[in-house]
Amino acid sequence: MNDLEDQLLAAAAAMATGERIVAVTGAGISAESGVPTFRDAQTGLWSSFNPQELATPDAFERNPRLVWDWYAMRAARVGEVQPNPGHLALHDLETLFPSVIIATQNVDGLHQRAGSSKVITLHGDITRYQCFADCQGRLTPIDLTSLPSWDTAAGPPRCPHCGAYVRPAVVWFGEMLPPGALDAAETACRMADTILVIGTSGEVYPAAALPFINPHAKRIEVNLAETSISRRMHYRLRSSAGAVLPKLVDAVQRLRNP
Repeated sequence: MNDLEDQLLAAAAAMATGERIVAVTGAGISAESGVPTFRDAQTGLWSSFNPQELATPDAFERNPRLVWDWYAMRAARVGEVQPNPGHLALHDLETLFPSVIIATQNVDGLHQRAGSSKVITLHGDITRYQCFADCQGRLTPIDLTSLPSWDTAAGPPRCPHCGAYVRPAVVWFGEMLPPGALDAAETACRMADTILVIGTSGEVYPAAALPFINPHAKRIEVNLAETSISRRMHYRLRSSAGAVLPKLVDAVQRLRNP
């Protein structure tokens, strides 16, 4: 056996003895479906824009149409892709364990589309919308399908409650995470027997701290490359999520249901 196979079998044995699984996922798992990572260079019209300069409340206030159009482009791309075997494997874990919770930094909704029933969206959801002014309290969700038609060339629609602009329901730089999301993820990690850390660099906080809240949990990293948190993992699977997670689930299933 090679090192990956050794690590996979050891990780499966550690998982199989537990009952509560948490998966902390990042951009890497969705990149396999064709979703560009946030910091990937954009193409065409957007190639000259810095994403970190568009994803802020100040940018939206300065030029709401520009930011709205950029997110509309990203949402359209998300709608064109499908969950990959990594997403589907995490859903399959629900048939093996009584508790499987995903805490994701991704905003694409692919875990939900794969069928996972307990997904904590730490950074929001690009397919959902809210009032920029949070006029009905944080957060004020807006259903675009319930709004009258608006001139899309003029920018985002207006909130039906207060008239402020509608914005994507994602976390921008300088903003707090959605109410309750971080608390729910921390609680899940404290109770976990195993924490899977999948496709994340471990450099974006507070999400990067989640795997280390519980010193008793077994930590399994799934990533193509070494990361800043690799040395703190008990098991390291150097592979893509789509390639290795189905094998990990199969190995766990054989151990739990011999």
